[in-house]
Amino acid sequence: MGFFAFLILGLIAGAIAKAILPGRQGGGWIITLVLGVVGAILGGLIGGAIFGTGLQEFFSLTTWLLAIGGSIIVLLIYGMITKRSHR
Repeated sequence: MGFFAFLILGLIAGAIAKAILPGRQGGGWIITLVLGVVGAILGGLIGGAIFGTGLQEFFSLTTWLLAIGGSIIVLLIYGMITKRSHR
């Protein structure tokens, strides 16, 4: 998968993760892109370690599920960090 395809995957996965999680998450589309890309990387690493698969093809269901799952994890961590800093 190319660099731009990976950025698009991260942006979409981050947006889907924000839509799945309840509540209001801060950040605009740049934060969504960054969290989505980091989440896609994390999802690929977890998928490789646990399931023996990673982010291979853009149109693969496995790729999208791993990227969205990783984005949810990263978004949860980001939410915990930003809530602590507001107190």
